Amino acid sequence: MVAAAGGGDRARGARARRGAPGGGAPRKRDPFPGGAPLPRPRVRRFLRGSEGKEPRARSQRLRGQLQRAEHNEEAAATRAARSELLLPEEPGFLEADPGEDTCTVTQGDIAEAVDIASAAKHFELRLEQFGPYRLDYTRTGRHLLLGGRRGHVAALDWQTKALMCELNVLETLNDVAWLHTETMFAVAQRRWLYVYDNQGLELNCLKSFPGVLRLQFLPYHFLLATANESGFLQYLDISVGKEVAAHCTRGGRLAVMAQNPATAIVHLGHSNGTVTLWSPNVKEPLVRMLCHRGAVRAAAVDPTGTYMATAGLDRKLQLWDLRTHRALGGLLLPLGASELAFSQRGLLAAACGDLVQVYQPAGGELSPKPYLCHRLSRPPQGLRFCPFEDVLGVGHGAGFSSLLVPGAGEANFDALENNPYRSRKQRQEWEVKALLEKIPAELITLDPGQLQRVDTATMEQKRAERVERLGFDPHAKGKFQPRRRAKGGSSTGSLLRRKRKVAHEQQRAVIRQSVEQREQQQKQSRTGPPLQRTALDRFKKQG
Repeated sequence: MVAAAGGGDRARGARARRGAPGGGAPRKRDPFPGGAPLPRPRVRRFLRGSEGKEPRARSQRLRGQLQRAEHNEEAAATRAARSELLLPEEPGFLEADPGEDTCTVTQGDIAEAVDIASAAKHFELRLEQFGPYRLDYTRTGRHLLLGGRRGHVAALDWQTKALMCELNVLETLNDVAWLHTETMFAVAQRRWLYVYDNQGLELNCLKSFPGVLRLQFLPYHFLLATANESGFLQYLDISVGKEVAAHCTRGGRLAVMAQNPATAIVHLGHSNGTVTLWSPNVKEPLVRMLCHRGAVRAAAVDPTGTYMATAGLDRKLQLWDLRTHRALGGLLLPLGASELAFSQRGLLAAACGDLVQVYQPAGGELSPKPYLCHRLSRPPQGLRFCPFEDVLGVGHGAGFSSLLVPGAGEANFDALENNPYRSRKQRQEWEVKALLEKIPAELITLDPGQLQRVDTATMEQKRAERVERLGFDPHAKGKFQPRRRAKGGSSTGSLLRRKRKVAHEQQRAVIRQSVEQREQQQKQSRTGPPLQRTALDRFKKQG
């Protein structure tokens, strides 16, 4: 028996030396266990919420749900940061040789240096009869909408040069804007606001929106914001065709309008040099900023919602920090900028007379030398950067010009959010999903981070109402904890019986007090109010 036991130990030792339970080659240990280290700033770029600690929830179930949601969000951001290396395109800017300035590079030089597909994106449309032109791109960057001052409207797929529709409204046209898809667009005509489809058919005439000068569409809220010549800011919910809000700004003619893509706040420029920030939920401006000594001519907000650029009659181009509402720097231009536009990667385009200048802000400061310059035959009236393309669209009195601006657009797109190559069925499915996920207009605030915080004022108000309704504060006194007894007196059943007994006694006391108060009130109501004594009552005979 001893020999057999020793033989089994030797066999087990041999298998252990071979490494695997059933024999085979030994497994090598990973010298670097876990995933590759990932810099925290790269992960932070994909986080949607703030990293600040929120108040600790009282409910254990709610704490668990919040922890799971935070863990899932962190895991998704980490996966997105790791898969960033697999993106097919890389963004880049124009780099000049030593001793050369990038602003001296012409559009012809850029078109010769790039490939044929990119060079085809630089073109001009000669439309001198109906200019000057306003323009707008769809969120996918595939379709272009042009609107001439003298009534000419054209919608086209600008990459394939396929014309979708073309019409003349036979009256003055102030602005144009795409709606949620490329199948509908809004036109601000001289009298009223009109909505057309991609075939040029009139869908609606909104006579409650007269004299509109500027249009801005809020895609996540399905709201069309309009600013008119009477100083009114109006919001139209295009999903139900209802006017959501109408604010009298008391600022005169509203010819300068921009939106914050991150918060959906509308920025309005006024003739007294101020810029006001508006939400459809508040009748007064959320913020009023004094930006220039003269009238504000143009305003634009970058896609991150951090910076705002303004231009005024004082010929200054100012850059503002919207977190602190303070000026970061500015430039004094030879001619004041009449139009401003931000690209997806932070480039700022300014129209100064007949010259279009593109600046490259670095660290919130504007460089005194422009990144690119291009001179046109007529002064520009509209500037828009095309999403996901290094293209700047310029509308002017002689037509439309498409300029190449290297490094302006985002190199990679999210196909679930904005897919330039989506089919008709994919567009319909996306439209249904966007309508289901529409954000109510009541949630538009200056700080979107407030929506995920606990409203402590409302909790205190609910607690006060509950105390007033019950007559006592159920949370004022701590829960009863029985003392520990020896010899089996602290069993689970005994502790539960003692807790119930104390709870019932407290409940009886509250009920007894309420019953006594009710009986006293009934007794007073039966006896009636006491008789008032007069001065002659002292002569009455006492019985």
